[in-house]
Amino acid sequence: MPLQRQVGEATIVALSDGEGPFFESRTKAFPTATPDDWRKADETDPASVTAGGGWLLRFRCFAIRLGNRTVIVDTGIGPADAPAASWAPVPGRLPAALDEAGIHPDEVDTVVLTHLHTDHIGWAVQAGKPFFANARYLMQQTEIKAIEEYASPAGPYALDPLRAAGQLDAVDGEHRLAPGLRVIHTPGHTPGHQSVLVESDSGALLVTGDLLVHAVQLVAPETAYTHEMDSDLARTTRVALLRDLAGREGGATLAVPHLGDPFVDL
Repeated sequence: MPLQRQVGEATIVALSDGEGPFFESRTKAFPTATPDDWRKADETDPASVTAGGGWLLRFRCFAIRLGNRTVIVDTGIGPADAPAASWAPVPGRLPAALDEAGIHPDEVDTVVLTHLHTDHIGWAVQAGKPFFANARYLMQQTEIKAIEEYASPAGPYALDPLRAAGQLDAVDGEHRLAPGLRVIHTPGHTPGHQSVLVESDSGALLVTGDLLVHAVQLVAPETAYTHEMDSDLARTTRVALLRDLAGREGGATLAVPHLGDPFVDL
């Protein structure tokens, strides 16, 4: 049974698309992390450390069920021919994870793609067609522009088919999906990175995307990640948002794609 959390009337379900070792050493990925940062990170998330001291990376998506709405946040590494095949353990298993959660792709009404990186757009399409046939796909306008400017493989692989099908929606900043459910712009990792915030009187949950990618950025939020497109902006965004969430009455939870456990309580 998939892991899930409840926030008010919303149910957030973790969907595993796979796992595998990262393609470079974690000290190269986070060059400013100190030995004490690594000690704290490994105590916080021991499941992400390989036997050889490397980084075991999870590839995870999330479903949010609220009333008659079903929202998917990110689409993982994808099928065998997805762009992530150059470095990630494709094919992913998101279709099976959806089935285990009792979610049929056709009932999904919205897909939020947090950003352009290939491990987050894999199942957006399959065989050149939108995998979620009845969904609107949301990306920040700044992210779409960045995909075009940097000639990202996300363009021809995902955005072109979504545009052709008339299912791509560009949003600009904050976007309300439903009462207590909104997309927020969290730039830095990429220019148009976005996250999804679920709020109720009893607490809040943030589906982070790559706002943070490793527990070292949780225990030391100022830690830069080599693959952030604007590390200074990413740091500012991460530090401010984690501070805000940690100070909320009723507490807050992070739903994270890459850590050992899908849910982290602040």
